[in-house]
Amino acid sequence: MRVAIISETFLPKVDGIVKVACLLLDHLSKRGIEALVIAPRYGESRRYNEVPVRSLPSLSLPLYPEARLGFATPSLYRDLAAFQPDIAHLFHPAVTGIPTMMMLKWMAVPTVTSFHLDYARLAPQFRLGALDLGFTGPLIDELTKTVFNWADYSLAPSRLAQRQMRRLGIKNVGLWRRGVDADAFNPKFRSAAMRSEMSAGNSEDTLLLYVGRLSDEKQIEHIRPTLERLPNTRLALVGDGPARPALERHFAGLPVTFMGYLRGERLSQAYASADIFVFPSRLETFGLVVIEAMAAGLPVVAARVGGVGDMVSEGLNGYSFESGDRDALLEGLRRIASDPDTMRWMGQQARAYAERQSWEAIMDEVIELYGALVAERRGQRVAS
Repeated sequence: MRVAIISETFLPKVDGIVKVACLLLDHLSKRGIEALVIAPRYGESRRYNEVPVRSLPSLSLPLYPEARLGFATPSLYRDLAAFQPDIAHLFHPAVTGIPTMMMLKWMAVPTVTSFHLDYARLAPQFRLGALDLGFTGPLIDELTKTVFNWADYSLAPSRLAQRQMRRLGIKNVGLWRRGVDADAFNPKFRSAAMRSEMSAGNSEDTLLLYVGRLSDEKQIEHIRPTLERLPNTRLALVGDGPARPALERHFAGLPVTFMGYLRGERLSQAYASADIFVFPSRLETFGLVVIEAMAAGLPVVAARVGGVGDMVSEGLNGYSFESGDRDALLEGLRRIASDPDTMRWMGQQARAYAERQSWEAIMDEVIELYGALVAERRGQRVAS
């Protein structure tokens, strides 16, 4: 089986979509399945491990320079025809994915779409001067419904997202749950040196951790009241993004360490060397970093968005709260931080949950879906 993977973002950019795409590509290679990546050009890389990457001409977004828009060209059709995919998986098709899907439909290739970003709810935060683009939300919802229904099957990352997609009118929506590599994210990576770095030498304090993009919808500024009201509490922010300058001003004078992007073992150490994971995001389709933190043995206090409701068991491995409720965020952190034994026990429960969420089984389910759709299309061709 040959699988074309089409994404609106790819390496060297680092985000949840890229992580999942790379994990899928790794698993396809492990299963002996040939793949081709189609994505906007971010650099000169032509391969991901053994997988060829077809980089499209791209432009950076003025309001978010880290992201790029990729544009399909006539030569892409020739490359797709040469690869002859049995199936294509489009990661939330937009500027790159929609014209590529047209080509795939012309070639009669079965298609799967997966939901990764709630563009309609993200739109209001992008403004051009006095012009608020929030009114585009309903239009984006309609376009999302049309594009996803154009595919043969769609995948949601959580039950919450699945319900949302069905309310939009998207049909044939299954679940593509999120897993975790419990070996890569593991309490064994706890490091005194990393803890000292994240806490600016105050390793005895309670250390809160956030990992992810530094952008407005993450509502990281909501953590400030906790730092002001909980004594001996510090915060480490791992990641980067357009909101970093504003956050540096917002947290000036408070015990906050900006770590920037971390990868590999240093990222594993950062998770394992903190005490509590905090995630106040306003908008999320899943929240992959939450389960990574759990695998590292951290109890979680997170806004009830994306897949958080699927992962957090109240009082067992963490607490959840309605997005924007700063008092509930503070109370959840207070409950965990006030008792070291409780914090340790909840971290153990978080780890136990994460150990049951295997990427291998989850990715095999996706491959089974590919196989079923390919077989169905072949059956249709024989019948006609």
